[in-house]
Amino acid sequence: MMNNTRHFSAFNLTKIKHAKGFTLIELIVVILILAILAAIALPRFTNLQKDARIAKLNAARGSVAAASALVHATILARNNLTDAAACPGGGGTADNTTNVCTEAGLIGVVFSYPDVTTIGTAGLLSAAGLTTSFNPTLAELNGDGYNYTETGTVATFQIQGAPTPASCQFTYTEPTAPNTSPVITPADTGGC
Repeated sequence: MMNNTRHFSAFNLTKIKHAKGFTLIELIVVILILAILAAIALPRFTNLQKDARIAKLNAARGSVAAASALVHATILARNNLTDAAACPGGGGTADNTTNVCTEAGLIGVVFSYPDVTTIGTAGLLSAAGLTTSFNPTLAELNGDGYNYTETGTVATFQIQGAPTPASCQFTYTEPTAPNTSPVITPADTGGC
């Protein structure tokens, strides 16, 4: 008859004890693979900030272009006739020649397009809606990541945090004569 009991030798017990870990070579290989992956992935993650600034600039430019077109379409639809009632957002009654009524209030226009106004005055900034405030202050614009300056009929929009803000911007120039359109420059993203 055969004996079904198993006999463990000292050799079998030592094999079982050594099978529970990683060798030094395996650990070094895993660390080396992680280092290579980190070296490849890190530049891609740091480049995301530039992509985010470019996206923010393009979004702001799109908002300004859309607001300009919507205000112009409103003026055309209302055929320069003064509104019968006061603007529910405040500011008085829109004459649809020098101003137009929106849900938030009156927006100043020039030649049927939003005008370039100073900070806190309803115009292009109010129409574009870059912040949650209808008439944003400079602090509110800065808090949302924008730099804004106006020089006469030209408004310049820049993105904060850009290495070269003058090369991370676009401008809006209000129309200078009837039947002309505003000029919105392409976004300069070289310094974003």
